[in-house]
Amino acid sequence: MKAPTQSLAMVLELALRKRDQALQALGQAQQQHEQAIMQMNQLKGYTAESQQRWRHRATLGISPTLLRTQQTFMAKLDHAVSFQDGVLNQMVHDIQRCQRAVVEAERELASLQKVQERRVHTWQKARQQHDQRTNDEIAANQHRQHAQAHSGRTPS
Repeated sequence: MKAPTQSLAMVLELALRKRDQALQALGQAQQQHEQAIMQMNQLKGYTAESQQRWRHRATLGISPTLLRTQQTFMAKLDHAVSFQDGVLNQMVHDIQRCQRAVVEAERELASLQKVQERRVHTWQKARQQHDQRTNDEIAANQHRQHAQAHSGRTPS
């Protein structure tokens, strides 16, 4: 009697790879999110430093041209912060999508593993029943042979 484990082996292997790929994608998304957070922190830090330098410089007196240049520069920094905030939001959605993919892949893998466990259990039960029938037949044959051997003798 052949064990049923090989029949699902390829499907289980594919499900395992799918789960591993989903975990890898999640890890990459989380790593990219961390990098984007660091970039946002750098942008905010640079913006704060620029504002501080501007306040100090403004106390010394500034020209209208320098004021427009500073305002344009700060508007670009604000735009970069806003853009990075959008990137961070998109990355959060990507992480959530990856998390859902991992959960689904793990659910599929667990389901297939459960099917395999049931098949193995059913196979083992059938194997035990088959072995029991074989043992019963052997015992019955031995009993018949023993009975025939003893019934052919004449009492002394």
